[in-house]
Amino acid sequence: MTTIGKRSISLVLLACAALCACRRRPPAESAATGELAACPPGVGMISSGETGDGRTNAVAGRGGYWWTMADQAGSSIEPGATSGGGTFTMTPGGANGTKFAARMDGRTADGRLVFAGMGLNFTDPRGAYDASKFGGLSFWAKRGAGSTGRVRLHVPDKNTDPEGHVCAECFNDFGLDLQLGERWTRYTVPFSALRQVDGWGSPRPAHVDPSAIYGLRWQVVEPGVAFDIWVDEVQLTGCR
Repeated sequence: MTTIGKRSISLVLLACAALCACRRRPPAESAATGELAACPPGVGMISSGETGDGRTNAVAGRGGYWWTMADQAGSSIEPGATSGGGTFTMTPGGANGTKFAARMDGRTADGRLVFAGMGLNFTDPRGAYDASKFGGLSFWAKRGAGSTGRVRLHVPDKNTDPEGHVCAECFNDFGLDLQLGERWTRYTVPFSALRQVDGWGSPRPAHVDPSAIYGLRWQVVEPGVAFDIWVDEVQLTGCR
């Protein structure tokens, strides 16, 4: 499961998404998070990372892959970007004593339109997933020493992802701006807290549509910075 085809990712679309996201840089403020009722064990787990490879958990119709992406302006990223044929593997040392976590590290290039990110698909082949019975998602995250903490969480849905066949100006995903610290922190994000970036995108609905979401992405767009971003125990939560 190491080829681009196995991941079923449209690299051209992902690159466009990143470039569009760079049009409005996220603010540095930390994201506000909320509390949601926990789901029964195993129901909401998207990725525990404990297999040590790039697979997500095969639960409730989900099961995809982690991947990385970077611009062609000189930004570097490890694990190697999928566009370059890289293979995603987990890094030892997860949150709360778990074995592994998803990690991306590297440096963004200097320039106006730069990006680096890692993400996961809910299904393979990539497609929309109905998460409407959940109220949001949670994950643990941190940054390494010397890394920027400015990261944006993206949640593409049918109104922002071209595969939804709705958007005229795509890729302004609903999301949340994060300011990560050096200690593992749990973030609980209600779907109602997600927002599009101001000033562009068509359509601009009031809320993300959890009945058709395509995955998750954590992205750095700050130019000329080192990044070392860790994410673990990604779950859907707030069972209804």
